[in-house]
Amino acid sequence: MNAAAPTVSPLSDAGFADRLARIGGFEARPRLAVGVSGGADSLALTVLAQRWAAARGGAVLALTVDHGLRAGSAEEAVRVAGWMAAHGIAHATLRWQGGKPAAGIQDAARTARRRLLTERCRDEGILHLLLAHHRDDQAETVLLRLSRGSGIDGLAGMAPLRWEGPVRVVRPLLDVPRTSLEATCRAFGQPWIEDPSNRSAAYARGRLRAVAPLLSAEGLSADRLCDTARRAARARRALEEATAVLLADAAEVFPEGWLRLDTATLAAAPDEVGLRALSAAVACVGGAPYPPRAERLERLYAEIAGGLPAGRTLAGCIVLSHRGKTVIAREPRATAGAVPARPGEVVLWDDRFRVVLSPDAPPGLTVACSGTAGWRAARALRPEVERLALPGAVRVTLPALWDAEGVVAVPSVGVRRGPLNWTAHVAFTPRMPLGGPAFPVVKDGSGII
Repeated sequence: MNAAAPTVSPLSDAGFADRLARIGGFEARPRLAVGVSGGADSLALTVLAQRWAAARGGAVLALTVDHGLRAGSAEEAVRVAGWMAAHGIAHATLRWQGGKPAAGIQDAARTARRRLLTERCRDEGILHLLLAHHRDDQAETVLLRLSRGSGIDGLAGMAPLRWEGPVRVVRPLLDVPRTSLEATCRAFGQPWIEDPSNRSAAYARGRLRAVAPLLSAEGLSADRLCDTARRAARARRALEEATAVLLADAAEVFPEGWLRLDTATLAAAPDEVGLRALSAAVACVGGAPYPPRAERLERLYAEIAGGLPAGRTLAGCIVLSHRGKTVIAREPRATAGAVPARPGEVVLWDDRFRVVLSPDAPPGLTVACSGTAGWRAARALRPEVERLALPGAVRVTLPALWDAEGVVAVPSVGVRRGPLNWTAHVAFTPRMPLGGPAFPVVKDGSGII
């Protein structure tokens, strides 16, 4: 006689409220957005979120992204809209417009989805975007990253909380099994849509799901993989906090878009912390969305500790040794090209500088790298800039305003051509700031999400 299958319980309102309380940071009358695809996990999250918000005088906006990649996706979005209306939940469908890449389509779709969701939250003035990633998703993420040779950061899995600009992305279900969310939908009488691509062998996650029972039998169960993520998250947070302390001691950041590290302080740190500090510095100045490759980073770190006899380049940066300090500046040939700078508008140039012209600025200006010619013109217009303690690489990578006659202004060093009656402001606003919150670990007496 076979043993009865274990009963799977739905996630209760109290259990959901407890998870949001552990994450915290919600206003008294919370407004939430929820990404809802039509699957059981996102539908359960949306209904639970609506019940939680309504009990506190708040509201939920459900957002469905139609990627347009499958036949019938538009009809599915309409069905989800109908389900939301039946629950009294506001809903909007966001469509991924434009061409789609021939390769890497899943990564591109995830990026587009994240962008569409966060942009809509920003437009609506909503601070919190809830996503329905659950325990099984977390386990698959750890497996995928393990297969790619990830270290501590990758094995920490998905974070329960992260920031996308002004929007908090919250994943409150990372310790909840998929079966529990399906049971939650049944308890609400809510049907759901099964996406066939979730089981497709064309994608790595689909292949992992096909062999999940075999992996579990060998000890790689979802629970054990999530235990690995929790332990790695603790280690990652500790390392990031140590890195922040090191950077506070060793780094100087300059408004012209470069920084300086105290070489002795960097070299005296434990290797892992020093490597993280160097990676953060390069990401801050270079603006790359991903950290540099570990092999190149480790080689550069070893050279810095040994004195760095000549300049090196890494991830869009040039790294130099100068009077016991390590200077990290933008690599001149890696800077962005010229872009229009219109009166009264904001331009983000080189993913690092925010350039703002006053409304009375003349038309026809562009913002571009100063270059050798631009710095020569800046010296001619204001000779005292030569006395500024700027590395050569910085001088030729400053954002400059140009017209048909040449350089109009280099705002970072106060250079202007003629008695201009309009203003231009430049601020160094790197995509990857040097400091930031450590990897979030959300816990109570029973464990960590």
